[in-house]
Amino acid sequence: MRVLLVEDAAGLGDAVREQIADDGHAVDWVQRLEQARASVASTPYDLILLDLMLPDGRGLEFLRQRRCAGDATPVIILTAQDQISERIAGLNAGADDYLVKPFDLFELSARVAAVARRYSGNPNPQIRLGELHVDLSARTVQRGGSSIDLTAREWAVFEAFVQRPNALLSKPQLEERLYAFGAEIESNTIEVYVSRLRKKLGRELIETVRGMGYRLMPA
Repeated sequence: MRVLLVEDAAGLGDAVREQIADDGHAVDWVQRLEQARASVASTPYDLILLDLMLPDGRGLEFLRQRRCAGDATPVIILTAQDQISERIAGLNAGADDYLVKPFDLFELSARVAAVARRYSGNPNPQIRLGELHVDLSARTVQRGGSSIDLTAREWAVFEAFVQRPNALLSKPQLEERLYAFGAEIESNTIEVYVSRLRKKLGRELIETVRGMGYRLMPA
């Protein structure tokens, strides 16, 4: 996924960015609402992690503005405000989940994965693809009881297909899953990762649609 992290605390922001990146997601981290607005205007995000108290305003107002504009991007609020009234206000403004600081980074990973599954239309983390058993929560793939090891970036590309079965995904859409701002993108990056996935998971699993992109074939 491509994730926007809006958090002004340097220590926490760095820790969250590292955790989400280790989970195989691309993360753009900004520390002000002005930067967040510019980011969402130029980049399609799969998830926003939003602090409520920023140097230039309140994250809750940013969230309300996004929802009023018709933006359905899932949002998880990260805040030190633990009052019930604040949680209710956040959820009523359109947040999908709420984590109170300090929180466990592994719990954050689990919440991110759960929100992603809900928005993909399949809240069940257990998926069958022919002979493959995929666990989106544990981030594992097995064939016949034997585990198939995927790197973080291989998993990021594979997860993009799993979340949108039968959908045609272009190279730019897949590249968004791999890199945050400023990262260099090789012209053949997606071809390389698709080739690796085919070798590990089966050559017939991913179809190439010439000049358009790739599609996960039905089981």
